[in-house]
Amino acid sequence: MRDAVIVDAVRTPIGKGKPNGGLHGTHPVELLAHTLRALIERTGVDPTTIDDVIGGAVTQVGEQSMNITRWAALSAGLPESVPATTVDRQCGSSQQAAHFAAQGVIAGAYDLVIACGVESMGRVPMGSNVAGADPFGPGLARRYSEGLVPQGISAELIAAKWGIGRTAMDEFSALSHQKAAAAYTDGRFTDELAPLDGLTTDESVRPNTTVNVLSGLKPAFENPFMAERFPQINWSVTAGNSSPVNDGASAVMITSSETAARLGLKPRARLHSFAVTGADPLLMLTAIIPATEKVLRRAGLTLADVDLFEVNEAFASVVLAWQQETGANLAKVNVKGGAIAIGHPLGASGTRLMTTLVNTMEQQDAHYGLQTMCEAGGQANATILELL
Repeated sequence: MRDAVIVDAVRTPIGKGKPNGGLHGTHPVELLAHTLRALIERTGVDPTTIDDVIGGAVTQVGEQSMNITRWAALSAGLPESVPATTVDRQCGSSQQAAHFAAQGVIAGAYDLVIACGVESMGRVPMGSNVAGADPFGPGLARRYSEGLVPQGISAELIAAKWGIGRTAMDEFSALSHQKAAAAYTDGRFTDELAPLDGLTTDESVRPNTTVNVLSGLKPAFENPFMAERFPQINWSVTAGNSSPVNDGASAVMITSSETAARLGLKPRARLHSFAVTGADPLLMLTAIIPATEKVLRRAGLTLADVDLFEVNEAFASVVLAWQQETGANLAKVNVKGGAIAIGHPLGASGTRLMTTLVNTMEQQDAHYGLQTMCEAGGQANATILELL
C-alpha cells in the first residue's frame, strides 16, 4: 500500500489582521503565492510534476473568492497545466486540504501535491461572506429552535461546562506567549518561516504578557440576552485568552515514499492517520475531543504513544476542556506556543500547525505527533504524523 509523506513545509510569519499589520498591504493571493514559491524553491521540484494544489480559505469573498488557490498557484509561477482547488472546512480548511492531498497520494490519484491555506482577516473580515443573509435556512432553524450561538458564546459555555475559571484560562494564555517568545529566542521557528514584506516574526506574540496583565481585560462576549438564556456563563472569555485576528499563509508538499525516492526528495514525516468528526454545533468547538479518540483508534495508538500535540488555541477554554477529557500532558501541548500567541489566520492555520509540528518533531526527535483543530459548526480534524 502506498503511503503519504511530507517532504517540506513552510509558512509566512503571522501578521496582525489590522490596517497597521505587517502583512496588511499584501493581497491574499500574494500571501499564498509566497508560500508556494518558497516550497518549490526549498524542494527544487520541477513544478510541472505537481498534480494538484489544494488550498483552504474560510472567508471566500472579495479578494479571497473565485478559487483563490488557483490564482495563487499561477501568481507563484506554477505552470498553467497545474490545477488547484479551494476547500472550506472553516478553521480546519487547510488541515482538510492536507487530508485530501494525502488520501489522493495513498489512493494513487496523485504522485506530488501541495496542501496549503491562506487568510487575510485584515483585508477580508471574518463573516463578510455572509453579507447580511441567512446562511442556515429554515430546516436548521427548526432543528435548533432556540438558536445557535457565536463562537465566543460557545467558548463561554465550554468554560462553564468543564468548570474552567478565568485564572486558568489567563495562565494558559500567558504561557502560550512565553513559550512562543522562548522559541523565537532559541531560533526554533527559523526553519519553518518564509519572511515576507519585512516581517520576520509572528506579530501577535507578546513576550511580556503576564497573568496580571490579562486579568485586567474585560469579557469580550458578554451579552444580556445570552446571559438570560445561559445563566451558567461566568463571562470569563476575553481577547487575551482567545486567538487574535491575523493574516498569513502556509503550505506543505506531500508525496509518496516511492515518488520521493525517485525525485531525490527526503521524506520528513509520514501522514500516519486521519480523522474528521462532528459534534454539538451549539458547543461547536468540542469535536476535537472525539476526533482525538477517533484518530488514535484508527492509528492503533494510545495517548501515551504521542510525543507532541498541536491543538489549535482558538480559545483557552477549548484546549483546557480537551485536556480534561483526554488526560493529555499539557507539557507536550503546543510546546512553542499556540494560536493565542502566534495567531490564527483561519484558512492557513491547519497547515501552519502541521508545519510547526513537523519542525518541532525533528527538533525533539519525537516519534509521533498529533494535531487537531476545532471548527465552526461543530466539527474537527485530527492528524497523526510519524517522524521519518
